[in-house]
Amino acid sequence: MGEMVSYRSNGGTSEGYLALPADGAAGPAVVVIQEWWGLVPHITSVADRFAAAGFVALAPDLYHGESTTEPDHAGKLIMGLAMDQAARDIAGAADYLAGRPEVTGKVGCVGFCAGGSLALWSATLSDRIVATAGFYPVLPWNRMRPDWADYAGKTALIHCSEEDGTSAAEGVQTARAAIEAAGGNCTVYDYPGTAHAFFNDDRPEVFHQQAAASAWARTLECFRARLG
Repeated sequence: MGEMVSYRSNGGTSEGYLALPADGAAGPAVVVIQEWWGLVPHITSVADRFAAAGFVALAPDLYHGESTTEPDHAGKLIMGLAMDQAARDIAGAADYLAGRPEVTGKVGCVGFCAGGSLALWSATLSDRIVATAGFYPVLPWNRMRPDWADYAGKTALIHCSEEDGTSAAEGVQTARAAIEAAGGNCTVYDYPGTAHAFFNDDRPEVFHQQAAASAWARTLECFRARLG
């Protein structure tokens, strides 16, 4: 089990859920970005899973105390999210992790749904973030204005559901082309027969065990190779 911590973000403070490896070993770090529901138990459990795998994980609370299980409310929360503030919270989380005594490697970022797009964007926001994984990213890039040139020498994974249009979706193609043009490496995986949010085991109506296990293994493999 982790704990809520405060960290500096653009002259102010933000909060997030911090999970540390139980054996006390030092290692690389991962920023975990929420879905549109907020910092809900599914996201904190993902942070705990990263900690169990040897990473120091921090899930920023981008809604600053709000969360929901209702789709209509979630839609209002994500549409009301100030992307510039979210960017500062994510970059601040990476700085916080890099300064932790338990962190000896580099920093990665993973996110889901709306957080998937934010995770991919994160490598353009922070020099510390060198590897990203976006699960079924959906937000249009015009709300984020990413400077993809900052991906030079960095790595991205994109996990695509069939429901979202697979890797053929316009947003995925835009990100992949821009990352590669910048000198980064981008690997895209399709998961046939999957619905959006197939990784979320708190939602049995969309959870796909085989696809989730495969995407998780690929993400761990990438982060272990890139983050040290």
